[in-house]
Amino acid sequence: MDESTRRGRLLLGIAREAILAGEPPAAAARAWAESWLLAMGATFVTLRDAGELRGCIGTVDPHRALGDDVTHNAHAAAYRDTRFPPLTAPVRERLEIEVSVLSARVPLAAASEREAAGALRPGIDGVLLEYGEARATFLPQVWESLPEPIDFLAELRRKARLPARFWHPAIRLSRYTVEKYR
Repeated sequence: MDESTRRGRLLLGIAREAILAGEPPAAAARAWAESWLLAMGATFVTLRDAGELRGCIGTVDPHRALGDDVTHNAHAAAYRDTRFPPLTAPVRERLEIEVSVLSARVPLAAASEREAAGALRPGIDGVLLEYGEARATFLPQVWESLPEPIDFLAELRRKARLPARFWHPAIRLSRYTVEKYR
């Protein structure tokens, strides 16, 4: 088994354990056996039931150990994503889990929507949009349902509760990539 596969299995196991525990994870950092789990990391945990989204919570910027971030985000996706009721036992058993480990964000300078759309790499870039108090992100996986950059940006603005075709010079974009494990 290669190193990436081994890491993916471990991260998915951590996520599943946090979901099955049913209780909020402890705030203190855990003593992870693998040193790379102690490094600061940002993750998203996406849950699906029969292919349908059932929860997705994450962290864009690292602020805790990678293992702790997966634990926290898995539990939050299962029990605190306000779009869905908390998971029940039957759903927990059949749940599909995806863990995305985010790279560091890189600013994406764009004076216009057209310039931003032209700079994006569909299928590769996750994007964080910030404008005043508005903030939203899409993981690279969202390109599967929104393959056109203009549409991707429009829906990202809508997620940030901005008009879909709104653009202002004060909009800040940054991009990141992910290592995805299912």
